[in-house]
Amino acid sequence: MFKKLCVIGVGLMGGSIARAARAQQPTVHIIGFGRAEDATNLALAKVTGVIDDYTLDIAVAVADADCVVIATPVGAYAAVLQSLKPHWSTQTLYTDAGSTKGSVVDACITVFGCVPENFVLAHPIAGAEQSGVSAARVDLFQHKCVIITPLATTNPSALQRIQQFWEGMGAIVALMNAEQHDAILAATSHLPHILAFTLVNLLGRKDEQVDIFKYAAGGFKDFTRIASSDPIMWLDICMANKQQLIPLIEQMKAELDNIQQCLATGDSQQLFETFHYAKEARQRFLDQFEG
Repeated sequence: MFKKLCVIGVGLMGGSIARAARAQQPTVHIIGFGRAEDATNLALAKVTGVIDDYTLDIAVAVADADCVVIATPVGAYAAVLQSLKPHWSTQTLYTDAGSTKGSVVDACITVFGCVPENFVLAHPIAGAEQSGVSAARVDLFQHKCVIITPLATTNPSALQRIQQFWEGMGAIVALMNAEQHDAILAATSHLPHILAFTLVNLLGRKDEQVDIFKYAAGGFKDFTRIASSDPIMWLDICMANKQQLIPLIEQMKAELDNIQQCLATGDSQQLFETFHYAKEARQRFLDQFEG
């Protein structure tokens, strides 16, 4: 599909895109781009065959590229887009892997005054708690959803080709608008990460923390697994999507207050109904979407 693919940000996500793109098209030339402090990681990506080459010069990175993928933390998008602006080509396709989409739209408007018609915003719903190019996987997107959030101004041909690009890596593509995407991901991904980070912070500060973690059962490990995720990436995500997250946190506080009240008053029936409803709701989800 592409002769030259440029990946900006060759970590877990960018590295996995590179691996999957090469599996899809072995002849594609993949070049990685990053900042000076990313040089060691980029060198590792080249040595391990994730990319063919890398550069710290954005002009060299995007020259003659058929497709450019932005896979940096979303907090870096404004700076990345600003560096791309002098070299932006109408003949090149652009996509991204950012976990928020409204913030990407805002960054584009700040830099370009609009979202360029050949920039197709995307978010692969895939990942791992590990980070860095060493964690990159060729099958990361297999049977995983990739949400594309086109605008009214998005070029239809660019949309079609980027959809084919993601599908070629094994993904299942869904289309929705940016606001809907951010609301859904705030509830299903961003809030759970905040809860996991918060619980581990709470327990890690207790005097008996050694015994707490020593005797932690499987449920604790399952629930807090995502607290091992990259804190820099999740800082960016949460700040970028705070308008969606703040109301959800308020609702979560109200739910916890209800649980506290049931415990304080001994209302075992209400507590049972809360637990039972949650169990049934989760099972309906599993039956509908994972059956």
